[in-house]
Amino acid sequence: MLQAEAVSLSYGSKCILREINFSIRDIVRPGLQQGQVVSLIGRSGIGKTQLFRVLSGLQKPSSGRIAIRERRPAETGKGVIEVWQERTVEPGDMGVIFQNYYQFGWRTVRQSLLLAAKQNKALAGIEEEAIREYAGRFDIADTMHHYPAQLSGGQQQRVSIIQQLLKGADFLLLDEPFSGLDICVLDKVTELLLQVSLSDELKTLIIVSHDIPTAVAISDTVFILGREAGKEGSTIVREIDLMERGLAWRQDVRQDKVFSETLAEIKTCL
Repeated sequence: MLQAEAVSLSYGSKCILREINFSIRDIVRPGLQQGQVVSLIGRSGIGKTQLFRVLSGLQKPSSGRIAIRERRPAETGKGVIEVWQERTVEPGDMGVIFQNYYQFGWRTVRQSLLLAAKQNKALAGIEEEAIREYAGRFDIADTMHHYPAQLSGGQQQRVSIIQQLLKGADFLLLDEPFSGLDICVLDKVTELLLQVSLSDELKTLIIVSHDIPTAVAISDTVFILGREAGKEGSTIVREIDLMERGLAWRQDVRQDKVFSETLAEIKTCL
């Protein structure tokens, strides 16, 4: 689905990211349609924001590239079929949800969602129907005529996520989605993200966070961004496959001893 290939980023003589390599694969679960949920974990100041921008296509790396595979229609003798194509990520390829959930202050929720839906050719003529469906699913139907200033932080986050879903991007990139949330709101947000992953087998969530327990609890794979002794810049120092450990896609995962051991392992890498 996505491949980071020897990605490095420097500002002048200062190396920020060094030889970042990782891949996100399409994992098929028998009897269940669910996309990938991947977390990039690292302590503050390690370069997560810069990696976030590189992944989104908003920042070009100094070397290397981010490659994505996407579905494209192709004409054949038997008609139009979908084929996979690989290319370098560009701005706009990923649905990007920033930490501050930026919204246009002069547009109502409905107006913002309609603008997003009109960017998706697959929704041509059924934009309003799609908006109603998502608004009901994510419990914001009664806020459609509100402006951003009238929304709670949780409501703004849901609107931001729905905007990106309406645009139709296969990738959703979230910057610190758990930051500053109390325990009740945090539970709702994690449930919301799981709902998003269940919406399509190819829907891929990439969560950039320093909230280790929450990120691990909803992910199937964790990549740890850290530094290696004697080397400048941050790189991926560990990949943890949570499926192999029996920790992926479980609501009760926090009660598992292996979960606690995995958290301890991650902390030793930071």
